[in-house]
Amino acid sequence: MVKNYRITIKDVAKRAGVSPSTVSRVISDSQRISNETSSHVKKCMEDMGYFPNAIARSLANKSTNTIGLILPDKPGEALLNPFFPEAIRGIIRGAAIYGYDILISSHLEGEDDIKSISSLINSSKVDGILLMISRIEDKAIEYLIKIGFPFAVIGSPSENYNFNFVDNDNFSASYELTSYLIQKGYKKFAMIAGDKTLTVTDNRIKGYLKALEDNNISLSDSKLYSGDFNERTGHYFGEILGQGEKLPQAIIVTDDVVAYGLASAFRDNGIKVPEDVAIASFNNSLLSRQCYVPLTSVDINADMLGEEATKILIETIKYDGDKKKVNVPYKIHKRDSTESTSL
Repeated sequence: MVKNYRITIKDVAKRAGVSPSTVSRVISDSQRISNETSSHVKKCMEDMGYFPNAIARSLANKSTNTIGLILPDKPGEALLNPFFPEAIRGIIRGAAIYGYDILISSHLEGEDDIKSISSLINSSKVDGILLMISRIEDKAIEYLIKIGFPFAVIGSPSENYNFNFVDNDNFSASYELTSYLIQKGYKKFAMIAGDKTLTVTDNRIKGYLKALEDNNISLSDSKLYSGDFNERTGHYFGEILGQGEKLPQAIIVTDDVVAYGLASAFRDNGIKVPEDVAIASFNNSLLSRQCYVPLTSVDINADMLGEEATKILIETIKYDGDKKKVNVPYKIHKRDSTESTSL
């Protein structure tokens, strides 16, 4: 029987005439090894068909070249929202630039993010953590700051924390979107928001209310509803508003998926968009363009959010340094759902 022979670091060291520790340093791209020695060892590795496996490389580098991506509660439902696949596309692209892999982790509804995060860290599977949402009181962020582990967040801090994050100016985007509708002549408003524990929702609500206040529109006459970031939430509030006596003239929705459900409920109840009520939303996803009435929506550049968050995380892992805050631009795309000529 022929026995398979696996080439080891010791074999390469013998062939190259150096110590095994020198070969390990070459694998880890140590600056202590001269270019001449490094080239010689790498040539021997190539001639012998030796390729260091991921474990050996990670031990040599003390690095996994992997970042842990933490999805929010209900990961299956979250991935149905176009924001997350778009952001993940940018995350993958950002990781590829640096030769990093992505390890996705999630948990069941009601479980703590910290459980998933500590499991990844304690098992030495990742070099850093990327959080896809930021909460007003975020225990996961507090935990990562406390233990000093590299991380970045898609979303702004709600407190005076110093950490890596990437976000849009959601306050200004909401303010600008609401102001645009006010300038078009709409006076009676409602907002349907997503999860109010998220900083993105909080900032969009604040921008909406500030725009109404600055334009002398009574806040007591404006309605504010909140729920989940899903089609069911939009449909539920669409049924309520559609059966009410006082339908708003315009509704700001904090997510296209919710807005899609809202528009569908209005259609089912014979309410015309934008003739009876205007709808404007956020994310500029495919749903905003495929809705039976194309939706005015704010493009938040989800893929850029993902890519930039990944870049600053990996740069922190590799070089440390000051924490970075990146502001990704937004753009309002105006479509049929707000362009009523009846006002």
